[in-house]
Amino acid sequence: MAAVAALLTVLVSPPDGAQAAPARRGESAPVYSYDRAVRESVWVDTRVDSDGDGRTDRVAVDIIRPREAAEQGKRVPVIMDASPYYSCCGRGNESQKKTYDAQGRPVQFPLYYDNYFVPRGYAVVLVDLAGTNRSDGCVDIGGRSDIESAKAVVDWLNGRARGYSTRGGPDAVTAGWTTGAVGMIGKSYDGTIANGVAATGVEGLKTIVPIGAISSWYDYYFAQGAALYDGGPDRLSDGIESPAARGRCQAVQRALVEGAPRNGDRTPLWQDRDYVKDAGNVRASVFAVHGMQDLNVRTKHFGQWWDALAENGVERKVWLSQTGHVDPFDFRREAWVPTLHRWFDHYLLGYDNGIEREPMADVERAPDQWSTDRAWPPAGTRTTTLRPGAGTVAGVGTLGLTPAPQGATAAFTDDPKLSESDWAADIDKPTPGKAGFITPPLSRDLRLSGSSAVSLTVTPSTTSARLSAVLVDLGPAGIRDYAAAGEGIRTLADRTCWGSGNTGDSACYKRTEAATAQVGHTVFSRGWADLGHWDGSGKGGPLTPGEPYTMTLGLAATDHVVPAGHRLALIVAGTDAGLIEPASTTPHVTVDLSDTSANLPLVGGYRAFARATSGGSRTQSATPRGLEVPSPAHVP
Repeated sequence: MAAVAALLTVLVSPPDGAQAAPARRGESAPVYSYDRAVRESVWVDTRVDSDGDGRTDRVAVDIIRPREAAEQGKRVPVIMDASPYYSCCGRGNESQKKTYDAQGRPVQFPLYYDNYFVPRGYAVVLVDLAGTNRSDGCVDIGGRSDIESAKAVVDWLNGRARGYSTRGGPDAVTAGWTTGAVGMIGKSYDGTIANGVAATGVEGLKTIVPIGAISSWYDYYFAQGAALYDGGPDRLSDGIESPAARGRCQAVQRALVEGAPRNGDRTPLWQDRDYVKDAGNVRASVFAVHGMQDLNVRTKHFGQWWDALAENGVERKVWLSQTGHVDPFDFRREAWVPTLHRWFDHYLLGYDNGIEREPMADVERAPDQWSTDRAWPPAGTRTTTLRPGAGTVAGVGTLGLTPAPQGATAAFTDDPKLSESDWAADIDKPTPGKAGFITPPLSRDLRLSGSSAVSLTVTPSTTSARLSAVLVDLGPAGIRDYAAAGEGIRTLADRTCWGSGNTGDSACYKRTEAATAQVGHTVFSRGWADLGHWDGSGKGGPLTPGEPYTMTLGLAATDHVVPAGHRLALIVAGTDAGLIEPASTTPHVTVDLSDTSANLPLVGGYRAFARATSGGSRTQSATPRGLEVPSPAHVP
């Protein structure tokens, strides 16, 4: 009912120019005209000369803000989305791009932020990163130029940087209309920039909302030395730079190629693009959103960023969905917009609406069914060491609390044609392409919440090898179909409207619904590595065939309940087809089970696992301790 009420509030917002009825205490109301809003462009000096032309770069900043507030002498906060995609690729489920009138004034502001928030007393600021759309400079894929593109705008909004009315002209523009309070938001690359700017500690940035965002660019292209994609940052740069930038930025492109070799080594280029190491600088609150089945920006990015923020006492909140790389506007719209509204009202307008005291985490358990936790990972979560062992059938091992005896081994031969789905489907068969380890059917639900790690001692038969480790829920389930084109959503023809609009910028967006699938198993956490990078130095090398190596694989963060009656599996194998690139050789790998373990974040820890695998009758609720489960809300 709350979701329906929120939607009705949006759909019956007063016409432009009219005064709304007073909102409930602690919530901004749509009292300003969208049609009369000030629409303008400013070019902000980044103080960086990324293209080496002897002039510091200016980035284009398109602004929409309530005119009546300015006329009344009221200053407004800013919601900012800095992106490289406003002209090349578009934003949102409908790939909206910026549009301009004949005089170059902004007309369409992609996404709903302007439609919904400008009438409620916010300015919305959309920044073209350096080298894109109408900005000077060069794209450098998360480096100094990218981050300064947005940080300089935060500085300008707070009176610390220079802005101009034209791209090359001398006429200065100030931002006297704003309070200087800024909230950055964005999905994917845009959210990544929000992470990077927050990591500078810039004054005035009050909150960020990173959605499916990168926290370390090395971890976008590699997993502990294993290449994840068939191209480096230069390929992405080439796809998003403006045509003019491609001509003037060839030196930057060469630097990206030379600084990011495809051998998986950590270089200074990657160090400069690691925001996790600078989490101690973050002053802003963080509302993170991530799809637990995001195979583009994997949840490793969320997990390591979240842990670093927690260590530094940053105020934070999270939504974890069952989707892939999808915006919450497209998987939980009717709950998302009011929640985001309250978040910005609190951190940018200073309203005491209590959102910071509400449960920290929302987790999707099944399509459109959500649970909440006061903290995440929840109270009682403990890292628990599980041990693989040899089973009664060759190649089909056990997973439990008892270490394997000295001399116990398992083995696999890397088959680059096989994927994690192939391994899981054959988990009970002694197939040569994987080594599987399985618990007995659980007598109670078992919840994993956080990041896992698998430590392996392995002996390769060749000079190179890839390693994969995946956690699997063996049992039937209805899930969001993250492997399909929509990554867990289906786009419908009809629309819902969020705020005010006009002929140049509609407030109405196509509805979506959950795209679901019935499955017999679910891979819910993954980790990959190149064994040549076993020593953790960041530099790889050839292996000595027949020599044992020990390496720990970090597995991506997740929150998953393995239900009673299902089995938990750990699978160890080589190349995970379609997700990492194969090694130069095809090794046979022997796993020393006595020196192999999995450290898993179990709610309830050791005791929870022992109870769930004891084989006794179930005597308590299926709901894991610490999990608050409201009535399911089915959202279209």
